[in-house]
Amino acid sequence: MTDDALATAWNDVNARIARAAPRGGVTLVAVGKTHPPEAIRALAACGARAFGENYVQEAIAKQAALADLSLEWHAIGPVQSNKARDVARHFDWLQTLDRAKLVEPLARHRDAGLAPLNVLIQVNIDDEDSKSGCAPADVSQLADMVGRHPTLRLRGLMALPAPLDLARRRAAFRRMRALFDTLASARAGIDTLSMGMSDDFELAIAEGATMVRVGSALFGARSRRAGS
Repeated sequence: MTDDALATAWNDVNARIARAAPRGGVTLVAVGKTHPPEAIRALAACGARAFGENYVQEAIAKQAALADLSLEWHAIGPVQSNKARDVARHFDWLQTLDRAKLVEPLARHRDAGLAPLNVLIQVNIDDEDSKSGCAPADVSQLADMVGRHPTLRLRGLMALPAPLDLARRRAAFRRMRALFDTLASARAGIDTLSMGMSDDFELAIAEGATMVRVGSALFGARSRRAGS
């Protein structure tokens, strides 16, 4: 996409978010997966600050290329155990904590001189075999584990509901909101419910999302993957 097209897309998505959430309170994370640093730089010039990346090594290369910009980086893909150190050292947010074995290495590798790593617990809300995410019943245990580490900061929940019809997707969003409310009522500092992407972020906002992850509606079709 040209810089002008990116600017048009940025303004359009933000206008749609504003209509869906007239009182504000929704953070837009631009998903730059497979798109080059130049596209991220162009979108940052429009005002974007939060960027989501699925592939750790691709993201680290982009961060180096864009080190002159003040950006917030979100890891939004499944995290292999051997990538925990890189996530802890190079990202501001991890949106996809889904199992207990990741907690200790994330906490250990996060530099105590940095702000705590913001963490969202990913929930497999539709119980899909092919999807990452913990079971809803395991959220409380994972939250307890994160809370024991000062280098981590639990902020809330994330989900990627199954690509079903809108009525069933709405039901999944509502289940996530209920789970989020339960977590927030039990713990201080829970303020983020990340759900909704390019094809359903307005529906997600209507059901309580405070953060949406938008890729193709901003950047257009994906480019060839640059790394993993």
